Amino acid sequence: MTVSLADIDLSDITFWERPMAEREEAFALLRAQPAPILFPEPPVAYAAPGPGFYALVRHADIVEASRRPDVFSSGRGTTSIQDLGADFGEYFGSMINMDDPRHARLRRIVSRAFTPKMIKQFEADVQVEATRIVDDLIAKGSGCDFVTEVAVKLPLKIICDMMGVGSEHYQMVLDASNIILSGGDPEFIADISRAAELLLGAGQRLQDLVVSLAAEGGDNLITSLTSANIDGEKLTAQELGSFFILLVVAGNETTRNAISHGLHLFTENPGQRALLLEDLEGRLPGAVEEIVRLASPVAWMRRSLTQDHEMNGHLYREGDKVLLYYWAANRDEAVFSDPYRFDIQRVEGPHLGFGGPGPHFCLGAHLARREITVMFRELFTRIPEIRSVGEPDRLRSSFINGIKHLNCDF
Repeated sequence: MTVSLADIDLSDITFWERPMAEREEAFALLRAQPAPILFPEPPVAYAAPGPGFYALVRHADIVEASRRPDVFSSGRGTTSIQDLGADFGEYFGSMINMDDPRHARLRRIVSRAFTPKMIKQFEADVQVEATRIVDDLIAKGSGCDFVTEVAVKLPLKIICDMMGVGSEHYQMVLDASNIILSGGDPEFIADISRAAELLLGAGQRLQDLVVSLAAEGGDNLITSLTSANIDGEKLTAQELGSFFILLVVAGNETTRNAISHGLHLFTENPGQRALLLEDLEGRLPGAVEEIVRLASPVAWMRRSLTQDHEMNGHLYREGDKVLLYYWAANRDEAVFSDPYRFDIQRVEGPHLGFGGPGPHFCLGAHLARREITVMFRELFTRIPEIRSVGEPDRLRSSFINGIKHLNCDF
């Protein structure tokens, strides 16, 4: 099928239900345009319609916008195209929706838990959990849902353990995360008229949990964040709650989707699987980067213009909204040769699967890389023949490139 510009409406959810090949063709056409295209905002029940948004789909545009947070602001929201009201801001107004200096203050406090040195301390825990997951998978045998039996379990347990969340809360955390990042998918929000109620309810449950955890104390990240003091500054209760929601949601959803996409990519590309198995330790780091590039679990983030600004030949006006389509930039022919090919030895880059360069680069990138690496090392060492069966059941969302279900065989 040949896609025309008239066929492309990024604000229409039906566009995101189209076959992947058609979406890739559509974004290639958008990258070829001389200027970014303004799209209308999708209607939602919990926000007023706005003036629309520009789609940034080229690697160079997204890199430049990411490096200019003074111009391309996060302060009006990053995960919703619409300007959300105070109720939503209370739960979801985490530091990704802030600009410096407030963003820098919060990031200084929380980043101490996500340095490579700190992540190394969790390596043993990641390995133990990955081993247990594969043990259970082998015991259950073929025909399992890879998402629920493998991909969900590792990031959920690791992030909950870091935060001091007991196993009795795992299902609630997972359910809340699914609702918050559902994009209105009917599997998670059956009645779209209740979307606002369900979103706020999920946020409230996570907020209540972090309050109780902070009161209990203990040797965990919540206690460290509660007591952290940098230059005389501490997290407020609201900041702690919002960060907790960000961490458990982002820490679960994005890594699990990268793992799910990874199995499907290796199934669709048996030559790359064989190449990896020839030198698992040597080629696994490159394989992880290539999985993240093609999966791009977070498809876009929003920015808002603080002033008139010309970028790569286009004049943006103060107040304009732009969506940074990482998924599209990671397929940019100007940066990646044969960009739709899965190549675990690819040297071009860098990809934008963890966001663009600048103050909002993904705080959990080190942890995500570690989890993906350990999970595939364990899988391909013990059941190297594991493969996906059939097409993935994809999340109905423009924001998260998610896989809800994926049958596997071995």
